Amino acid sequence: MKKFTLFIVVVLAAALLGGCSIVKYSFSGTSIQPDVKTVTINYFEYKALKVNPSLSNDLTEAMKDKFRKLTKLEQVEMDGDLELQGTVTGYDVRASSVTADEIAAQNRLTVTVSLKFTNRKYPEEDFEKNFSAYSDYDSTNSLDAVEATLCEEIVQKLIEDMFNASVAQW
Repeated sequence: MKKFTLFIVVVLAAALLGGCSIVKYSFSGTSIQPDVKTVTINYFEYKALKVNPSLSNDLTEAMKDKFRKLTKLEQVEMDGDLELQGTVTGYDVRASSVTADEIAAQNRLTVTVSLKFTNRKYPEEDFEKNFSAYSDYDSTNSLDAVEATLCEEIVQKLIEDMFNASVAQW
């Protein structure tokens, strides 16, 4: 009788743990349906007024890297099951903190990206959203002196947020 009870418990546990879920979960936090096999990541266009010549390429390559490292999706040039189209719409520097003498103590570089996510297999997951990230720097530095470091940090934040919104559905 003990063996039979143990057998039933093991079978039930296996059924519950194996589950009948349609959604595929992974250790990377993604929830991609099993029939989704490909992704198209289009070049991020640059339409901000202030120019940063490398930002579009940096965003595009970082997004491709993120998908390559954290998913098993094959990256294709066009008509992927998933498609990401991004546009840099804002690249702004503003004072983030001011001294008593009304002089900027710190400046903030903010980058805004508009992302269109298309899921050809599950269109209910499609969205268009704006993502924004920033980094502060001491106003005694010129933007030219710190821009590369700030952009690297901002790109990582943006990619994390856009990746999570698209395939981790956070």
